[in-house]
Amino acid sequence: MTTEKTMNLTLKIWRQKNTNETGKMVDYKVTGISADMSFLEMLDTLNEDLLKNGGEPVSFDHDCREGICGMCSLYINGKPHGPKQTTTCQLHMRSFKDGDTIYIEPWRAAAFPVVKDLAVNRSAFDRIIQQGGFVSVNTGVTVDANEIPIPKTNADLAMDAAACIGCGACVAACKNASAMLFVSAKIAHLGLLPQGQAERDARAEKMIAQMDLEGFGACSNTGACSAECPKGISLFNIARMNRDYYGAKISSNTLE
Repeated sequence: MTTEKTMNLTLKIWRQKNTNETGKMVDYKVTGISADMSFLEMLDTLNEDLLKNGGEPVSFDHDCREGICGMCSLYINGKPHGPKQTTTCQLHMRSFKDGDTIYIEPWRAAAFPVVKDLAVNRSAFDRIIQQGGFVSVNTGVTVDANEIPIPKTNADLAMDAAACIGCGACVAACKNASAMLFVSAKIAHLGLLPQGQAERDARAEKMIAQMDLEGFGACSNTGACSAECPKGISLFNIARMNRDYYGAKISSNTLE
């Protein structure tokens, strides 16, 4: 008969009441944490203990807890989503050792202001998508899936780019808080397909302009974004986006 492995941990968590107030790191102790728990389940356990003792639970973003939605945006021990290249909700406590001290912070980016504690406002991504993350197609009768031939190479590259879940780990990993990897993935997965050609030039111009307007930094060229991306989005998408952008600028005679 095997005994379940448990651990006792010290958590240093960023607490901040709202966007306008100054935050600080606060220490907490959690005991009897199962190695099979997810990181978010561990935080659930902490919050249950806080509520039982009349404390204020720690606010953090979460939704699907299946590595799909991109909501679980936590900076753990100095890395987006923690020590594994996965989402926080898919990070398990067996990645840590009994007695460890774990530092937990919100995303570090001016464009992602803290809402409360570990929860940040990522609506800047939504506004970027609104500028070009769509295609103009007839929404009437359903078109047969094979009616528009698409080269397999393009289809594969488009699917790889579409795997981006918009979690913001690329921004948090970049020393300049650049959103280039996110924006390039959204531009690439539509621009590689025939359906996305109508808005291709305008998409690149408008989405990049909105990215700059939101206050994201310039690309640092270190590759930290792709290295920390839980979906492994390739840096080649940034190169492809730059080609689309400058091609669009030349075509519209607005190159500065």
